[in-house]
Amino acid sequence: MRNLKITLSYDGTDYSGWQVQPDAATIQGTLASVIGRVTGEKVLPQGSGRTDAGVHALAQVATFTFESSIPASNLAKAMNDLLPGSIRVLEAAEMPVDFHARKSARAKTYRYRMFRLPLCPPFLARYVWHYPYPLDEKAMQEAAELIIGEHDFTSFAAVDPERDEEVPRSNVRLVWDSVWERQAPDELIYTIRGNGFLHHMVRNLIGTFILVGKGTLKPCDISNIVHARDRSQAGATAPAAGLYLVNVEY
Repeated sequence: MRNLKITLSYDGTDYSGWQVQPDAATIQGTLASVIGRVTGEKVLPQGSGRTDAGVHALAQVATFTFESSIPASNLAKAMNDLLPGSIRVLEAAEMPVDFHARKSARAKTYRYRMFRLPLCPPFLARYVWHYPYPLDEKAMQEAAELIIGEHDFTSFAAVDPERDEEVPRSNVRLVWDSVWERQAPDELIYTIRGNGFLHHMVRNLIGTFILVGKGTLKPCDISNIVHARDRSQAGATAPAAGLYLVNVEY
């Protein structure tokens, strides 16, 4: 058996997330179908994580095992010939048998884009959260810095329908970078890098930072929300369109 690592880029707008679902278009399901057509084998590629419906990826990573002798580069080309234009295989490489896209991952980076001008171009609307209202961006940056470090992020975790609640799992995660940056004059960009992320965690952080920007919360309130370990204390979930999985580190 060969173990193949593929690096993917996709527009998640028209997909019901990564995870294969009955009667719904998903990234994983689309990949599995195409791999089957190319190799003649039934495989289910495993991603580094399950991006939600509408979330995009610049460099998602997936692995799968198969028996076909097709060279990796030829397999990538054949897949791109069959995949819809919204999904591209950027790279394919042979890996040791013990390499796994999710289990071997050591860090991930996500980016969130907010468009700040009054009118959002129609060709950009699928890829940003259009938010033209006043925000204290300096306060949002102060708040973002307070989640750096190792914390229990239960307050920012949505209930995961795929998670087995009978198996205890920690909600503690380590965040190395958390920063808002203005890309003048039109976009406000949030970047976060950590060793892992909970279900909807990044989007729930965004929704909470927005409350700081609006003045509903103070930056110092973020620490209290983290310590509360109570989802009801944090803000609403930000829209999926602005979120991107930027890269995965191994």
